Amino acid sequence: MKGDHVSGSSKAAADRLGRAERAVAVIGTSLDPGRTAAELTAFLVEECCDTATVDLFTPQARHRHPDGALQAVAVAGRRDLLYALETMPRGDVRVRALDEGHPITRSFSPRGGTSLVAVSVPLLAGSRAYGVVLGLRTGSPFDDEETAAVHYAARLAAAHLRHAEEHRQAGARVRDLQQVLRADPGRPHPDVELATRYLPVGRGTHVGGDWCETVRLHHGRTLLVVGDVMGHGLDAAVDMNAYRSVLRYVASSEAAPHLILRRVDNAVAEESGRRPATCLLALLDPVRASVCLAGAGHLPPAVFARRGTAELVPLPVGPPLGTGLGAYQPFSRPLTPDDTLVLFTDGLVERRGEDIDTSLGRLTALRLPPDQSVAALLDDVLDRLGAEHADDDVAAMAARPRRRP
Repeated sequence: MKGDHVSGSSKAAADRLGRAERAVAVIGTSLDPGRTAAELTAFLVEECCDTATVDLFTPQARHRHPDGALQAVAVAGRRDLLYALETMPRGDVRVRALDEGHPITRSFSPRGGTSLVAVSVPLLAGSRAYGVVLGLRTGSPFDDEETAAVHYAARLAAAHLRHAEEHRQAGARVRDLQQVLRADPGRPHPDVELATRYLPVGRGTHVGGDWCETVRLHHGRTLLVVGDVMGHGLDAAVDMNAYRSVLRYVASSEAAPHLILRRVDNAVAEESGRRPATCLLALLDPVRASVCLAGAGHLPPAVFARRGTAELVPLPVGPPLGTGLGAYQPFSRPLTPDDTLVLFTDGLVERRGEDIDTSLGRLTALRLPPDQSVAALLDDVLDRLGAEHADDDVAAMAARPRRRP
């Protein structure tokens, strides 16, 4: 008898563990509250309920729990629930979703002898209630193991809802800080027509360290800069500002682009903890109708002709900044008022699972209307490449020498 009791206890413990593992595997797979709610209802229907529904409190009502503040998110589950209640014989069927903040389990018996059993549990994480889960079935009441499973799943879902809320709040703070750090590019020389665009991706904390910069130099020259600190978030935004500051200082020496990259690389490599960054420099000289470029692990720029066709600049690519390797080479080519130079970060062209040559080929295959302004051309490129839906932040810059009288 004692052995049978031990065996039964072991089986019950194994069943509880199995349910917990299944709940962890299927609840909270994303930061979307609606999806988390749907995953919770699906788990309960799979385990012990005929139907289930979740109501989420609005952020303003998390501490007050008024019925009017509930937002139904598990649409399919609620439809099933209403159908079940409407098709049962009429009786005194009322389900209170929350009873003074405590879990409740009640059994109802409408006319006709059919028993409707309900379990209602608030979604609590710490001192916050994120909503209510309601599970129903006909027939036998929920036993202790099933009730415990509902409570566990509700706590698990609430923990994911709290994490999603904290993630959104952190993302807003990081974006605010990045806006402070990401100052607008400087003013180019009047002989250069310029347009810049910055498109942050998504709404979460995955903001990055992309930036554009211009440095006005002597003799009508302008240095164009596009860079991308590796990684995302607060650290990337802070490191991006550090790179910009060092580069502005070094560029004031008016050295050639490849020498500027070498000095920035040496300076940053001496600091501990800085993330590497890719960078592309373009020194425009409208007087000589030329541009001198140098790259540090960055994608090459494109040049659009007046007729709207594009070609990539065959630029030698050195190692990213911050590595201390410093092997950068210059590349010069003509750039007339009929040409528009477009610099960009990889978010403009790269797509998940696609070879980079294919991505760049999509850019060079563009055929734009002829004789566009620089701003119109850049907007056209961003629109045709779907920059609004990119997988990463996009920083882009277009420049063209003005015609001299």
